[in-house]
Amino acid sequence: MPLPATITIRRPDDWHVHLRDGPLLAACAVHTARQFGRAIIMPNLVPPVTKVAEASAYRERIRAAVPKDLRFEPLMTCYLTDGADPAELTRGKTEGVWVAAKLYPAHATTNSAHGVTSMDRVAKGLEAMEKAGMPLLVHGEVTDPDVDIFDREAVFLEKVLAPLLKRHQGLKIVLEHITTREGVAFVEAHPGRLGGTITPHHLSYNRNAIFKGGIRPHFYCLPIAKREEHRLALRRAATSDSAQFFLGTDTAPHTTDTKECACGCAGVFNAPVAMQVYAQVFAEEGKLDRLEAFASLNGPAFYGLPPNEERVTLRAAALDAPDHIEVPALAKTITVFRPDTPVDWSF
Repeated sequence: MPLPATITIRRPDDWHVHLRDGPLLAACAVHTARQFGRAIIMPNLVPPVTKVAEASAYRERIRAAVPKDLRFEPLMTCYLTDGADPAELTRGKTEGVWVAAKLYPAHATTNSAHGVTSMDRVAKGLEAMEKAGMPLLVHGEVTDPDVDIFDREAVFLEKVLAPLLKRHQGLKIVLEHITTREGVAFVEAHPGRLGGTITPHHLSYNRNAIFKGGIRPHFYCLPIAKREEHRLALRRAATSDSAQFFLGTDTAPHTTDTKECACGCAGVFNAPVAMQVYAQVFAEEGKLDRLEAFASLNGPAFYGLPPNEERVTLRAAALDAPDHIEVPALAKTITVFRPDTPVDWSF
C-alpha cells in the first residue's frame, strides 16, 4: 500500500525531555516546543531539582526560553534523593507544580550522583506519592559494576522494580526509555500500573551502530542500545495497539566537544528530528495509523490529562533538519541525531 503524502494527528507530547539550564536551555527548548504541546521535564540539573520552589523557578526559565508564538507547557518533576521529604512531594503535587517524581539509581547516568542508593531510603516518599496519585518515573538500570552494561535493565526489573511494585501497590510507574524485550514484557505484564516510554533512537539502531567504522559518540546514550532482537521488540511494542507504551524522546543535549572526547557524555539530542524519525519507524512497520495513539493519546491517558486539541501535519518528504545547532553563549554546537537509514518525513 502506498504511503500517504501527509498524516495529520493531534499535537503530540514528549513524556521524557532533558532541557538542561542556562545556555543549553536557551538553545534547545525551542526545538522541543516546535514539535510537542507538553513535555515531562527531567530534574537532573546541577544541583538537582528537589524543592517545589526550585521546580517553579525552573518552569519559568523554560517558559521564558520558548518563543511566545509556540504553545508549550513544561510538566515538572521532582528529583528523588535518599530521605526525600514526603511533605514536600505532596505539597508539590497538590500545588500543581510537580506532575511526577523521577528515580535515578545513584550514578546511573548524567547528573545522577544524588540519586537513590536504596529503595528503603525513599520508601516514605513513595508512600506519600501513592496517596497523592503522583506517578514515579524510573531510570531502570542497576549500577552494580559487576553487572554487564547490556544486562543492567533486565537485572533492574527483577531485583528492583518487581519488589517495588509489590511493596507499593497503589503506585503508578513509568519505566522510561525501555531498551530490551524484557522491558517490553515487564510493562505488558502490569497493565493499569505500568507504562513505558520508547525513544526514537532506540527504535532506529542497535548496538552495532555505536561501533560502525569506529566509536560513534553521538549514538552513545544510557541506557545503551542493545542487540537487534531488542530493537525489534521495541518496534513491535511502539506500533502495537497497547496503550501502555507512549512517546518519550529522552532528548539529552551535550555540546559536541563533550561528546567527542576521551570520556564522552551519554545522551542523544534528537529534539529537532524526533517526530520525523518516529513517523519513519511507523511507516516502515506499516502502522502509520497507530502513530497518533503512541504520540498523542496514550501518554495523556496514563497521566490523567486531556489530549491536545491542536493538530499537526507530517509530510512525506526527505528529512530537512540541521546537523548541528548553535549555542551562541558558549560559542559551541550540539550535534543533532540522524539515523544511518533514510528518514523520509518532514515536520
